[in-house]
Amino acid sequence: MSRTIRYQGAILRGDDLLLIKHREHQSGRAYWVIPGGGREDGETEEACVQREMLEETGLQITIERLLLDTPSNGKPYQRHKTYLCSAEKGEAKPGYEPEPEVAAFYAIVEVGWFDLRAPEKWDAMAKNDRFTYPLLQQIQAALGYAVAE
Repeated sequence: MSRTIRYQGAILRGDDLLLIKHREHQSGRAYWVIPGGGREDGETEEACVQREMLEETGLQITIERLLLDTPSNGKPYQRHKTYLCSAEKGEAKPGYEPEPEVAAFYAIVEVGWFDLRAPEKWDAMAKNDRFTYPLLQQIQAALGYAVAE
């Protein structure tokens, strides 16, 4: 299946949003992202989000609703669909990438809860990221929080 849309989950625990940290094997570069990925053949969007969240965070989630549907400014995806989710079972922990070509490139090494009310406390790596930071701002706005500047 062509993976032109990235399905991702904004997992909330109270006012905290879960992010995962990727670390590239070759360069050692690390960055925070919202968990998500591409849909498999025959998989619904919701089933994709549930599978990706379990693989990447260890959490079984409930999907509340589609939160954002935005064009992508990067490769390989043309769009990002972000679903609002809540954790139902499990403890958040670094998961894995089942696709060998992806796992050869990076590993998920950490999970972190980011308080949407307090962007001044966010990890500088997330605040300085040109992909993650705008997404955090979009999530804040969509959920009615004051948007970080």
